[in-house]
Amino acid sequence: MPKRGRENGGDLLLALLSAQRTELVENEDGARLGQDPACLHQMRVATRRARAALRTANGALEPEYVGQLRAELAWLGRVLGGVRDLDVLTGRLRSESETLEPAERRALKSVFAALAAERRKARASLTRALNGKRYERLLESLEGARGSALSPHGRVDLDQRAKKEFKRLAKAMSALNGDVTDDEIHRARILGKRARYAAELAFPSGSKPAAELVKRAKSFQDVTGEHQDAVVAEEKLRALTKRADGAASLAVGRLIERERGRMRAARSQLPAAWRKLERAGARAWS
Repeated sequence: MPKRGRENGGDLLLALLSAQRTELVENEDGARLGQDPACLHQMRVATRRARAALRTANGALEPEYVGQLRAELAWLGRVLGGVRDLDVLTGRLRSESETLEPAERRALKSVFAALAAERRKARASLTRALNGKRYERLLESLEGARGSALSPHGRVDLDQRAKKEFKRLAKAMSALNGDVTDDEIHRARILGKRARYAAELAFPSGSKPAAELVKRAKSFQDVTGEHQDAVVAEEKLRALTKRADGAASLAVGRLIERERGRMRAARSQLPAAWRKLERAGARAWS
């Protein structure tokens, strides 16, 4: 994988922050109206990419600026996630419920009504956030990033930072044994995402080894993400079951079994997804 000079680390970080601000602004109206789920998703991804970049290029910008920006990006990500997670969950469960018997689908009406009520609250919080001064200041902070003085010690080697993130993932995966927990898979998902974003920051032009690494990281992320979505779905279903009647509880039980099936499938796919990513990482830094 071709290396970039240490002096370019700050410039690459600033370019990425500018690009993520553009993503936020371009998708804001769609997220505000709630008619296109992709807009909400893109805004959330932008907050994640920006935070990951700040983590990878730690030291390139003034620490006070970075600390405040990461905190505000985390806040916006949580607000966006409150709606996005419910959208994904509801869509997933509705799709699964279509395969149930008519009586079971009718019994689930109360469950979907509860999810809809949660989503309305989350949408209200999102609307307030996007209309508020805090969001406006966040955009201003991202816009003013280039005007912020680079740290005097900001000569960071992004290639080595990306390699370090990948090594963290490799260490976590090597520690897994046959009895892998849900939390361990979730941790691997987070580390995989960090490794991917770090590689994208360090090598935006995408050499062949870098492109292969990112491709395999995305596949790894899909597998671990599918597992985590199923875990979250089961947890939410169990919480809703406490407020459901007998018929709804039985129908929810059927959906829970479907989610467990998804978890098993994801677990079976994880070793192969990791082997391909591990090989891509070895070639990238050979």
